[in-house]
Amino acid sequence: MLVVKCPVCGAEGDETDFHAGGQAHVRRPATCDPAHVTDAEQRDYLFIRINPRGLHFERWRCDRGCGKWFHAARDTVTMEFKAFYGITELPPMDVIAQAKGQWAEYFAKRLGAERSRETGA
Repeated sequence: MLVVKCPVCGAEGDETDFHAGGQAHVRRPATCDPAHVTDAEQRDYLFIRINPRGLHFERWRCDRGCGKWFHAARDTVTMEFKAFYGITELPPMDVIAQAKGQWAEYFAKRLGAERSRETGA
């Protein structure tokens, strides 16, 4: 049994009190300019997902509490949750430091983009 804790309302329970929503941090390509979304972008959004062995980042919904979506970092080997965090947030830095492969690349890009935005570069 997985024990999940909502970072929004604090509700805690097993996974049947929540709804797993797949991979976290997936952006819809049509948000800004739907007329110019390529077939490849749409395909990747719908079907291509990161599926690592080890640390993985997922979306969850609090069904029995607030009803909000949030993100969780979970080890797919041990099934242990490393962190729960808001839907618009990044995971804690100590969890990001544990990310490998495509997740490490993703967070490096996100952190670089945020630093650029902060400095105005």
